[in-house]
Amino acid sequence: MTLLLNKLSLYSTFGVDDFESLDKVINNMAPSMVEYYLSDLSDGFENVYLNKRNIQNSLTIGDFAIYLDYSDEIYLEIDDNKEDLETSSLW
Repeated sequence: MTLLLNKLSLYSTFGVDDFESLDKVINNMAPSMVEYYLSDLSDGFENVYLNKRNIQNSLTIGDFAIYLDYSDEIYLEIDDNKEDLETSSLW
């Protein structure tokens, strides 16, 4: 699932002014805290198409990827393809 994020909300959530600063702040935070903030930011947004040829910069955090395109739009991609780790019963 790919979502178009509000750039100002993203930057204010992490207390940064640009995408490069976002990378530095995220690398110094606990991954669970970053995932919590990103999950919170993704609520209420619709799935959109992202042309990956237009990506200028990206960050990957667990099941999340943040992309900055050449139009200065920021996208959040959530890997929701969870593998079923349970096995079937033999009985």
